[in-house]
Amino acid sequence: MQTNGCCNTMLGVRLARPGDVGLAELPRPTPGPDEVLLRVLAAGLCQTDLHIRSAADSRTPDGTTLGHEIAGVIEQCGDGVTRWKPGERVVVHPCWSCGACAACLAGRQNACRKTPSRLAPPHTPGVTKHGGMAHYVCAPERALMAIGALDPAVAATLTDAALTPYHAIRTCADLLHPGSTTVVIGLGGLGNLAVQILRATSATRIVAADISGAAIDAARAWSDVTLRADAPDFAETVVAMTDGFGADVVLDFVGNDTTLRHAAAIVGRYGAIRVVGLSGGTLPFVARSAGNALPRGVTVMCPYGGTYADLAAVIALAERGAIRPLVTRFPLAEAMRAFDALEAGAVRGRAVLIPDGGAQA
Repeated sequence: MQTNGCCNTMLGVRLARPGDVGLAELPRPTPGPDEVLLRVLAAGLCQTDLHIRSAADSRTPDGTTLGHEIAGVIEQCGDGVTRWKPGERVVVHPCWSCGACAACLAGRQNACRKTPSRLAPPHTPGVTKHGGMAHYVCAPERALMAIGALDPAVAATLTDAALTPYHAIRTCADLLHPGSTTVVIGLGGLGNLAVQILRATSATRIVAADISGAAIDAARAWSDVTLRADAPDFAETVVAMTDGFGADVVLDFVGNDTTLRHAAAIVGRYGAIRVVGLSGGTLPFVARSAGNALPRGVTVMCPYGGTYADLAAVIALAERGAIRPLVTRFPLAEAMRAFDALEAGAVRGRAVLIPDGGAQA
């Protein structure tokens, strides 16, 4: 076993019980076979973490260390680790797949079949396994990807805030041809990066929409058209700019009743609706021609995370400057202030926790 360090305890953000998330002194983990121990350099914070903090029905076990967006440096390698060595800087893919089922062998690790049920996704750090809002975290060696010289705070966000929109976009890539129109609803951390990814990877016309003027301004540089999503004529404006046909793709990063109604009202025939936001909205569907809100041929999908190849792709986009995640840094010791700021809508881009000294590694 290769190692660089010695401390037995660490600071971390722990779910003690439903509704009780806070800083705690935690035991430093030890890597098992085929695992590495990372000294965390940066850990992203998002709406999933807020949901875990507030939900009474979370699937996250009591005692779990939160944090699914992780960048770190390898501190120690467990038995059997052959791909990595101490000192290498990496990010952690959030889908800890088995690597051996039919889905994994087909390169669809986010659809791994070795899960508790057909409704359960693969294990995820910070959700069903201990995560990276701490000084150290263990992760499977197969879930790691090198980040080279990337800023760790930026790299950490790529594992969800960039990975998830990239995968959603890739599921409808055949519709993003010249002359097509893609509407992005919700321009927060994921939506902003979706606009950047669309600009970097496609020829589609990009319509960016939000109810926040600041969010619209932050996405304007990569958008062809910007709209207020709360404008009374929002749907009519989108349909009119497509000569009455509707949008080819609608990416909904909010997922409430209003945004889903917008998506149904603006999508064109054989278009695609991708619902990434998880705000509990519903999209009515009627199995008949008359009275159906959706045009014929429309596909609706709630994509999850992304594949390992998708993460490699977004890392490459970031390395060449094609996407530039916006991050707001908080010290790990002020994690609860970061949670409160995110909940209040006071965070620009993605909130990222930096353990002591992590920013300099």
